[in-house]
Amino acid sequence: MTLLDRPAVISLDGNMKTLKTSLVLVTAIAAMGLQSVRADQPRMRNALAHLRDARTALQNAERNKGGHRERAVELVNRAIAEVEAGIAAGR
Repeated sequence: MTLLDRPAVISLDGNMKTLKTSLVLVTAIAAMGLQSVRADQPRMRNALAHLRDARTALQNAERNKGGHRERAVELVNRAIAEVEAGIAAGR
């Protein structure tokens, strides 16, 4: 019997191992990609920038507001702290 007369046998062991390894690598790469998207948090960073702009506008406003301007600055500062904490928690 020659090589040509024998039935072709395909080794699935090596191919399955390669397939499993590829799937694990693709999953790991996808997870890292999703993590970086999650860490970027563009909407939270955008909100933070707007809050900082609002704080600056309030600080530059006239002072004759019956204490409401100062209270608004305090509240915006608290909001900034909360957004920063949210960004940190999302990392």
